[in-house]
Amino acid sequence: MTAEAGVGIAAGGVAEPFAGLTGRGVRIAIIDSGVHPDHPHIDAARLAGGVTVAKDGTLAAPEEDEGGVPLDRLGHGTAVTAAIQEKAPDAHCLSVRVFHDSLKTTAAALIAAIDWCVDQRVDLINLSLGSTNSAHRDGFARAVERARAAGALLIAAREANDIACYPGALPQVVGVGLDWECPRECYRVEAAGESTVFVASGYPRPIPGVPLRRNLYGISFAAAQMTGFAARACGHLGTQSAGAGRCDALRALLAGEGLAGARASGD
Repeated sequence: MTAEAGVGIAAGGVAEPFAGLTGRGVRIAIIDSGVHPDHPHIDAARLAGGVTVAKDGTLAAPEEDEGGVPLDRLGHGTAVTAAIQEKAPDAHCLSVRVFHDSLKTTAAALIAAIDWCVDQRVDLINLSLGSTNSAHRDGFARAVERARAAGALLIAAREANDIACYPGALPQVVGVGLDWECPRECYRVEAAGESTVFVASGYPRPIPGVPLRRNLYGISFAAAQMTGFAARACGHLGTQSAGAGRCDALRALLAGEGLAGARASGD
């Protein structure tokens, strides 16, 4: 399992989908390398704890000196969290560290991480990563169904170098593709056979004075930005649905079903 370091709601994209919404009340779990709470792009007040997951799936609480969150020593999880917080600044973010000394982990760790997120009653689970090993498909599918039954929608990278990634390529996941030409302020929806693919920019939150290509970039950040848009969209659902029905309603809203209402109340 590795991290790749690129609908609107219509073919041409929609500027600032769900504008005016900030993710208030939404709980987002970010499965990655942890987070550095002192980074200038991170709102530490909106970090809601986390957990470390070993490669064998064993869970461990953050160390005492990590400030209640699993500290990021690689930078990837911090950049992903920053991209999500930029789009949904009022959401609460939980950090799940599965990457330790490199951007590689195991299927066992990812499945344990997803199950932990379900236990925390999160609304969204971001995976700016994926496995191209189709042998893990069924295990991921079962984990996704457990999350969906609990009302937690997964948003994940759908492919890497034109190879399907799991769990992002599963039909119940918001699978995200990359488009370098898509503005960071919007996303697109495309049909891929019987599947719906959400396409977003692969550029992270800009750092003043640093060229885009000198920063981390790639499909990881397309997934992160899609998670931010999904957190905004949660504001339209309220408490009208729960469990799998809530996941399906949110996915449909992101895909443009019910877009007229989203535009009317968001702009």
